[in-house]
Amino acid sequence: MLLNINQTTNIDDIKIHFDSSGLWVLNIAIGIIMFGVALGISIEDFKRLFQNPKIVFVGVLSQFILLPAATFLAILVIKPHPSFALGMMMIAACPGGNISNFYSKMAGGNAALSVSLTAFATLICIFMTPFNLEFWGSLYEPTATILKTVELNPYELFKLVSLILGIPLIAGMLVKHYHSVMAEKMEKVLKPISMLVFVALIFIAFSQNLDIFMNYIHLVLFLVVFHNVFAFIIGYYTAKSFGLSKRDRKTISMETGIQNGGLGLLLIFGFFEGLGGMALLAAFWGIWDVFSGMVLATYWGRKK
Repeated sequence: MLLNINQTTNIDDIKIHFDSSGLWVLNIAIGIIMFGVALGISIEDFKRLFQNPKIVFVGVLSQFILLPAATFLAILVIKPHPSFALGMMMIAACPGGNISNFYSKMAGGNAALSVSLTAFATLICIFMTPFNLEFWGSLYEPTATILKTVELNPYELFKLVSLILGIPLIAGMLVKHYHSVMAEKMEKVLKPISMLVFVALIFIAFSQNLDIFMNYIHLVLFLVVFHNVFAFIIGYYTAKSFGLSKRDRKTISMETGIQNGGLGLLLIFGFFEGLGGMALLAAFWGIWDVFSGMVLATYWGRKK
């Protein structure tokens, strides 16, 4: 997998491109990760989730309404480079990352709720991710200009998200339902391997372009850290304002703060031709939230 970068003085002119084999590997890795997560999800999980509709409402509100809206307001104040701004919108529009399930359990949160919310968020992101990106991106003139130049096709975006997340989710749940013993064995193997492959993809891509990464990382460091911490806070206090338990607050916080940066990268390479600022921000987010989630989960897990 190689990245070809035309280095210029303007970050918005930098183009990052995966070669075709790299895109296929990234597609497959994300699909396998989702399939592995789905192997641990049963129809009963959804039934339990909808027995408490307030939790579903809070999860959707925090992740798909408040986070994109707050991201938009933050962009209006900070006024980052246009491609950075669109990268922040892309991350905010993505569903929660699959590793949030592990971190929720590690933090003493509601692990079953986390898995169920991840599954539900994956289903509705097929519609909500394209909508949020198009809606909020079009309201900010610098990002609206980028969206016009790339001619973002909502149907193609919907189709890609469905193929990468929706189909593996349904397939994994079907295996779980009809072959539960086999699903349990497969899950133990697939989840760690697929996550390692995904993390390796990001690190390989950056290691081959270390100079570019070092030259520009300072431009996205504050944005990513601020955005990530902001997302954790939104999730926690949204859940708290609705009177959810401490366990559920931790879970909603993790689901909101750990976003699927891999999906964001895939959409950036697929629809924005690897626009430099977007790709740099999304890739750093994918690395950073693994670290920040672990720190927060460790702190919550040890706190009595």
